[in-house]
Formats: sequence, C-alpha cells, structure tokens
Amino acid sequence: MGRSAKGKREESSISRIVALGASNLTRGFRAFVSTARAEWGPGVQMFAALGHGRSFGAPSKVGFRTLPGILESGLWAALQSSPEVPTRALVTDVGNDILYGFSAGQILTWVGEAINRLQRITNDIVLTNLPLVTIRKLSETKFLIFRSILFPSSRLLFSNVLEAVERVDAGLRELSAVQGIRLFRLDPAWYGFDPIHVRRSLWRLAWREILGACSEEVGGGGSFLEGLRLRLMPPERRWLFGVEQFTPQSGRRLPLGGRVWLY
Repeated sequence: MGRSAKGKREESSISRIVALGASNLTRGFRAFVSTARAEWGPGVQMFAALGHGRSFGAPSKVGFRTLPGILESGLWAALQSSPEVPTRALVTDVGNDILYGFSAGQILTWVGEAINRLQRITNDIVLTNLPLVTIRKLSETKFLIFRSILFPSSRLLFSNVLEAVERVDAGLRELSAVQGIRLFRLDPAWYGFDPIHVRRSLWRLAWREILGACSEEVGGGGSFLEGLRLRLMPPERRWLFGVEQFTPQSGRRLPLGGRVWLY
C-alpha cells in the first residue's frame, strides 16, 4: 500500500539533511546528494561531516590528511546558528573507531552524544547498524588483508574486532530504542568482496532506502562534473601534511540544485 497523502506532504517538506559518516558516505556522496535532491527538490540543504576513516570522537589520519572527530567539527556550531527548518538526520558508518582501538563503550558514548545533539534540531533521525552479517563471514586471512589496507597501523586481532563489532551493533539497537529513533538495518546483499563498503553499482539504491526516499528511480547519480566538484570540495577544517587548512562553509550551490556544507 502506498504512503498516505499526509506522510508524503510531511516528507516533501524536508528542507535539510544532516549526515554523519565515514567512507561509505564519502564514496557514495554524489549518489547521496542526487538522491536527496530528487526526493526533496533543488532547494534541499545538505550538511555533512564525513571523510574516509572518520572517527566520531578522535582525530583521524588517512594518508597525509587529518580530520577532527565528528563531535569536534564545526558542524554543530553551524547547525545551532542556522534557521530552524524541517530536517532529517542520518548517523551511519559507525565502526571505524573499533579498528582505532577504542572500546565499544566509548564508541557508543560518542554516538549517543551525536544523537543527543541532533535531537536539539530534529526528532527525525535514522541510525544505521553495522554490516554484521558480512563481517561475520570474514576469514582471518581476509580480515588481515583489509586491516592492512584500510587501517595499516592497527594490530587488533580478528577475534577482538568481531567481539567489539557485536557489542557496538547491540549497543546501536539499544540506543535507537532508548532514544526513540529509527534503526535502519543494512542489507547484506549490498556488499561484495569488500565486507564494509556498499558496492558502487548499488549506491543510489542504498541511499534511497536509507534516506527513506519515495522515488523509485535508482539510476543516475548526478553528473560526473558534479561528482568531481563534491570530491574536491574542502571541509571546513583539515590538516594536509600537518598544515591546518580552514575553509569557511557558506553552502556551495550545485549547478543541478541543492547546497552543500562539509565539516
């Protein structure tokens, strides 16, 4: 049965998307932006704290680039000073901090704090779980390969990581129940050889479902040029080769519609 007219009106009134994430959000950001724009129109605002290897509570370094923890980013001050508009928030890619060696308790505390801050601006929050099914299927050898590629400084054993993944995933379920927010269970069919990153061909489909978009269109994902612009767009604060860069965010207008703020 289709959604009610009231439900459609409520969803069409969404003016802003706030997204917290790491590599999946970063890799699929072009599709994410295109999906949000197709669903909520060319005036939609998109605030994102993202980045490969992004931590919720600690600085994260990938190659020669360092980003502050999501909780320490300028996103929160920007949201506080922005006008109140209908907002949908997304908290995803929870798991990098496991490979950085932080405990499940610490990670859940950070995620809980992020949710608390988001609830000051909206009650419409989606939290994704971890791709537990695909991670459980990993062999020790495959785990070591991915650990050496994605987290070369980590020396954690697979048994310890799997235990932490189980605890964090259970904690996310509890957080969603206690905080009264939606928990979205990631589809194991979205993953291939790589157990933690959604396959490129399914980015648009995945974001449509995660964001709760009504549009049935799953093809396309914005122009190549727009994707390149988004990839090259600097966040508010980062360090390159140890040198801090600060780029004030005024909301970059995209040629195809929508405005983007990155933190």
